[in-house]
Amino acid sequence: MKENDIREDMNGIKFEILQDDEEWKKDQLKRLQAYVEAIQKKVSSHTDEVVKELVAERHRQGLTQSDIADRTGMKASNIARLENGSRVNAVIYPVALNGPILTIRRFPDTPITMEKLIALGSLPRECAEFLETLVKARYSMVIGGGTGSGKTTFLGALSNYIPKDERLITIEDNAELKIQGVQNLVRLEAKMANVDGGTSITIRDLIRTALRMRPDRIVVGEVRGGEAVDMLQALNTGHEGSLSTAHANSAVDMLSRLETMTLMGVELPLEAIRRQIASGVDILIHLGRMRDKSRKVLEITEVCGFEEHEIKTRTLYRWQEGRGLVQTAELLNREKLVRAGVEL
Repeated sequence: MKENDIREDMNGIKFEILQDDEEWKKDQLKRLQAYVEAIQKKVSSHTDEVVKELVAERHRQGLTQSDIADRTGMKASNIARLENGSRVNAVIYPVALNGPILTIRRFPDTPITMEKLIALGSLPRECAEFLETLVKARYSMVIGGGTGSGKTTFLGALSNYIPKDERLITIEDNAELKIQGVQNLVRLEAKMANVDGGTSITIRDLIRTALRMRPDRIVVGEVRGGEAVDMLQALNTGHEGSLSTAHANSAVDMLSRLETMTLMGVELPLEAIRRQIASGVDILIHLGRMRDKSRKVLEITEVCGFEEHEIKTRTLYRWQEGRGLVQTAELLNREKLVRAGVEL
C-alpha cells in the first residue's frame, strides 16, 4: 500500500495524491479544476450583481442608457463615482469573455502637491520653480503623456501655482482635480444624455459657457477631440495662462495630436490650425512612467512660433539616463515674463 498524502479543503473535500498513479492524478486534477471553476462562477456571479447594483444606482441618478451594462452587455464607462471620489468602470458578459471585470480607480485622500512630486523624484526643484514662474507669468501649457503617466495629478499640482486672487474655471469630463486655496473657483463637469431624453452637455459646451463667465484662466482636465477647437479659441482670445492635458507619446507628438483633434471639430486649412496652436500654446510638458513604475517629467518644450509652414519648438528640459531632468536650453520668448514683472 503506497503512502497517501491526504489534505482537506475548507469544505471538507478530501484529495488523495498518490505519487506513482498518473491516471489517478489526472482524475484528481480534473476534480480540482471543476471545484475551482465552481468557486470562480460564484465570484463572477457576485461581481455581476455588484455591477448591476452600481448601474441601477447610476440609472436612478438620471444618467445614460449607454452606461447600463446589464442591458447592453457593452462597456459601462465610469458607471459610478463612489463617495470618496473613486471612479468605477465595468464590463460584463458577453463583452467580458472571462466574466465581469470591475475596475476601481482610487485617488489619494489629500491632493498631491508639487513638493510631494519633488520628494518622489518626479522633477527637480529647479524645474518646479521654473514652471511656477511660467504659471504666474500666464504661459499657457499643455501636459501630455500616456495613460497612467500622472497627467491629471501633475495638472492639479501645477494649478496650485495660479495666483489665489484670480477667477479660475475648471472643466472636466469626470471631476478629479482638487485645487486648493482658490476662493473664486468654478467647477464644471460634462454630462451625458440620460434615459429620459435629457440632452448631453459636452466639454465643448462647457468651454463656450466658461468664456461667458469672465474667467481669468480655464483649466481643461483633458482634451480628447473636437473641444480642442474651443480650447485654442480661448487661448487666442485673452485667456492666457490656461492649462490642459492630452494623450501623446512625446512633446512634439502633442502638436500633431492637437492638429488632429482640432480637425475633428472643424474643417480648416492645416496651416491655419498650426498658426492657432503656435499662437495659443506656449509650453508643452511630457510625462512618462519609468521601468520602476515611477512617474517623471521627461521633457519640457517651448513653442517658439510658426515659420515655413511648421510650428517651431525648442526643448528646454530633457530627461537623460543617469542624470535625470537636465536643462538643455534657455527660454526664448520672455515677453510674458516682462509683462508680469517676474524674472527667471
